[in-house]
Amino acid sequence: MEKLLQLLLNGLMAGAVLAVPAIGLTMIYAVLRFVNFSVAAHMAVGAFAGYMLNAWLGLPAPLAILGAFLGAGAVGIASDHVGLRPLRGQSALTLAIASIAVNIMIESTIRFFFGGSPRDYAIPLRRDWHFGFLHVGPQQVENFVIAVIAMGLLFLFLTFTLTGKAMRAVADSPMLADSKGIDPDRMARLAIGIGMGLAGIGGMLVGLDTSIDPLVGFRTILSVFAAAVVGGLGSVPGAVVGGIAIGLSEELSLLVLAPTYKGVVGFLAILMILLLRPGGILGARTA
Repeated sequence: MEKLLQLLLNGLMAGAVLAVPAIGLTMIYAVLRFVNFSVAAHMAVGAFAGYMLNAWLGLPAPLAILGAFLGAGAVGIASDHVGLRPLRGQSALTLAIASIAVNIMIESTIRFFFGGSPRDYAIPLRRDWHFGFLHVGPQQVENFVIAVIAMGLLFLFLTFTLTGKAMRAVADSPMLADSKGIDPDRMARLAIGIGMGLAGIGGMLVGLDTSIDPLVGFRTILSVFAAAVVGGLGSVPGAVVGGIAIGLSEELSLLVLAPTYKGVVGFLAILMILLLRPGGILGARTA
């Protein structure tokens, strides 16, 4: 029982972090109708942008998170404008494949400038906090809080601002939104900027708990994709639910599997949700 509760706690912490880039991926899907796999590379962009601010310029990690968001968002808009926007109108499969090419180019660029060796943020080593038989790392708690704040701000933006409501209108029906005077291209750029910015935050949060290298997003993208699919592609609340579900599932799998096989949970979750509920838990659109 003690191990089960500890894994549930770890899964909740990991799931909240996972939900942040999953929201980014699902936001872009909702507006542009294709899965942009370059989210993985933008997680790395955010991780390294935060690294430069934290390790080189000495900013505290919570402040460097803002740089991760802005850096990944700016690169996301630029890479979309150059590599993917000219392909608008092509099939979703074509755009998804093109996004993989963009992903490889961005990761290679990061490797060219920073090399492939792991790097650590300039954060102090701290002992775990103990609550009875449960223990949790201070960095885990900080990452959880940052993830919750990022998701909360996004929900406020989408719910209470005119721009957020316009973005949701474009996600629901681009043609109807266009007839109401909403510029779909502007909303698409905004969705990409925010979505990739959230991916950047997710990359830095993952790096704060381990280390970073150019493949920090590549190693996480399957779990991110699984979270978005399980929750329902195109649904922001679904990405949160999916992130928590995948985080808990991966941790609970340690009851019966070695840590090496934890990644299998993402594949299994995708297969099960496609078989049982193709639209995802919250029933978002699938095409």
